[in-house]
Amino acid sequence: MDALSGAEPRRDRDRLDAPSSGARAPVTPWARFSAWLECVCVVTFDLELGQALELVYPSDFRLTDKEKNSICYLSFPDSHSGCLGDTQFSFRIRQCGGQRSPRNTDDRLYNSEAPLSLQRESAHYFGYVYFRQVKDSSVKRGYFQKSVVLVSRLPFVRLFQALLSLIAPEYFDKLAPCLEAVCNEIDQWPAPVPGQTLNLPVVGVILQVHVPSRVDKPESSPLKQCGQENLLPAPLVLTSVHELDLFRCLQPVLTHVQTLWELMLLGEPLVVLAPSPTMSSEMVLALTSCLQPLQFCCDYRPYFTIHDSEFKEFTTRTQAPPNVVLGVTNPFFIKTLQHWPHILRVGEPKMSGGLPKQVKLKKPSRLKTLDTKPGLYTAYTAHLRRDKALLKRLLRGLQKKRPAGVLTALLRRHLLELTQSFIIPLEHYMASLMPLHKSISPWKTPPQIRPFHQDDFLCSLEHAGPQLTCILKGDWLGLYSPTAAASRHP
Repeated sequence: MDALSGAEPRRDRDRLDAPSSGARAPVTPWARFSAWLECVCVVTFDLELGQALELVYPSDFRLTDKEKNSICYLSFPDSHSGCLGDTQFSFRIRQCGGQRSPRNTDDRLYNSEAPLSLQRESAHYFGYVYFRQVKDSSVKRGYFQKSVVLVSRLPFVRLFQALLSLIAPEYFDKLAPCLEAVCNEIDQWPAPVPGQTLNLPVVGVILQVHVPSRVDKPESSPLKQCGQENLLPAPLVLTSVHELDLFRCLQPVLTHVQTLWELMLLGEPLVVLAPSPTMSSEMVLALTSCLQPLQFCCDYRPYFTIHDSEFKEFTTRTQAPPNVVLGVTNPFFIKTLQHWPHILRVGEPKMSGGLPKQVKLKKPSRLKTLDTKPGLYTAYTAHLRRDKALLKRLLRGLQKKRPAGVLTALLRRHLLELTQSFIIPLEHYMASLMPLHKSISPWKTPPQIRPFHQDDFLCSLEHAGPQLTCILKGDWLGLYSPTAAASRHP
């Protein structure tokens, strides 16, 4: 595939301020770069090889053959998408490097202060893709097809999409020297420290970002102008490093957003079939973010293809479907994954009566191998009633052309209230199991924590359940039952 096809051991890149014996060593090359990215890849289409890895930078970073194959196939939309022009999307792959060295100090320091959902991944890579397909008569196939891919262990989708929109067009015009210059600029960036607002210069632009910390309050906007008056040019301020426009992403499924929230909470297997990798990846990332401040602890793949190394693992019928959310664009998955309990098919956005056309709830038996219409195909019955007041407020906001950020904040607040209402009774019950402070003494045997009893907890919901904090009616007890014994979202 390329000159780096050998599955050599990964380079053990030193991180910022790594301890050393004797005199303190200078910061090693690419140490600052490594705090943000693992590498930058360029994937092109070769008439003989198909997708091929053209460039990896820094050049001494090693990917296994399996990782290279995954990056190559996931960096191009499949033939069903028909994406012309410039397209951005993301994917997530499993690391395949064998035995890993212990997590280094910098990872532990960052992860100890970052929210759980924004910690560095230890077993997966995120791929952020900028794909260009344009007509080109000088190419035998008639099209120029190439992707620039940022590979990182950080789930900073907004930041890396903004970064790609700046550097990918430059690369397509100026090629490798431009990419090398950009990587050198990133290697000068300060490390991502949770709670800090940073200025990140690249290609003549300054990106200003706030790195969230676990002490930030939900829905807060902690971004502060840090020395902006002294910056020329004025910085491009990103309101978030990771949050997508939730309202735009979930527009086709607003009427079923609570059902989907329940499926995410219960860790149910779900397939999202969308017309393009962009819609697929954004829908998956939006759904898995619905549980904030809880971390989505099951597996998820924003964009997945039949060429993925885990295709057989996820599509086997010899065992129950895995607890994973898959984003796909190939209709072939409708046939392959018919045994999955929940399939969400979304189409191109359309307006209907002032509100984006909503998918309908359909029985799995109506799922057709070919020409499946948009819909949420599931036999699952939601425990909570639909919040009609929320839908009316969103519709009213659309009609009055309120900013998308306002509608996203409204939707995110609703989901946050649902999640917090679910968490609070669990927190209260767990607190009741803890020993009293007065019973703790250095001269006594440490007191024991009382065991968790599912029946006792469920009984406590009658007088201290979600009904105290949430006006939404429904069978909250039924929603807790499958998760009370062993929650998937600690």
